[in-house]
Amino acid sequence: MNRAKPHRLAIVPLLLVAGVFTAPLVTMVLTSLKTDEQIAADPHRLLPGEWQWDNYRRAVTSMPYLRYLRNSLLLCAGSVAGTLFSCSLAAYGFSRMRWPGRNLLFGLMISTMLLPWHVTMIPRFLLLRELGLYNSLGALILPTFLGDAFFIFLLRQFFLTIPEQLVEAARLDGCSEWGVFWRIMLPLSKPALATVALFQFIAAWNDFGGPLLYLSDPDRFPLAYGLEQFVSAHSTQVNLLLAASVLFTLPIVVLFFLAQRTFIRGIATTGVKG
Repeated sequence: MNRAKPHRLAIVPLLLVAGVFTAPLVTMVLTSLKTDEQIAADPHRLLPGEWQWDNYRRAVTSMPYLRYLRNSLLLCAGSVAGTLFSCSLAAYGFSRMRWPGRNLLFGLMISTMLLPWHVTMIPRFLLLRELGLYNSLGALILPTFLGDAFFIFLLRQFFLTIPEQLVEAARLDGCSEWGVFWRIMLPLSKPALATVALFQFIAAWNDFGGPLLYLSDPDRFPLAYGLEQFVSAHSTQVNLLLAASVLFTLPIVVLFFLAQRTFIRGIATTGVKG
C-alpha cells in the first residue's frame, strides 16, 4: 500500500495538466451547442441553457462540407502514401546499404530541415505550374513522393535498431535488397511507419498554406481552406463557427485515440543509434 501512494500522487499533476489542455476543446464543444443569444447574454457560462444540436446541421448545410471532406481525405491518403513510400526507401538506403558519401549526403539532407518552407515556396510553385499541376490536388501530393528529411531521419533511426543479423541472414538466403526491405524491414517497422503516417495525415489535414498557394477552384478546396472561407462568410455567428471547428477537429481526435498505442510505441522505440 505504501508503494502505491507515490504512484497515485504522481497522477494528480498529470490530471491537472491534461485538464488545462482539454479545457479549450471542451469549451469549444459546449459553446458550439449554444444559441447566439446565449453567447451574447452570458459568454462566460460554460453549459448551454438550451442545447442546440441543430447548429451542426446548419454548419454542414452552410458550406459544401462533404466536398471539402472528400478533398481532404484524398489529399491525406495521397500524402501519406507518398511519404511512406519515399521516406521508407530513403531511410533503408541510409541505414542498411553501404555506398560512398552516404554519411555526407545524410548530413546534407538533415541540414535541409533548417530551411523554412517559404524559402522553397516560389521555386516549387514555378516547377509545379510548369508540370501542369496548378489548381489540382496533385500539386500538394506529388512533393510527398520526393521524401521529407524529418521522416527519413525518424525511420532511419528505427531501422538501425533492427538486428543486423536478420538482414544478413536474409541476404545469405538469396534475398535481394528489395526483398530485405519488403519482407524484413517494413514488417518489423510498423510502429514507426504508423507514427510517420499519423504525423503526415495531421500535417496534410491541417495544411492551409499549400491549398492557398496552389488551388483556386472552390471544388478542390480541402477542409482547412474551406473552413477559412466559412469563417469569412459567418464571422458573426460564433456558434456555427465553433460547430464547424468541432467537425474539422473531430477526425484528428478520433484518429489519434485509435492509433494512440501504436503511435506511442513508435516514438518510444525509435532509437538514436548512429
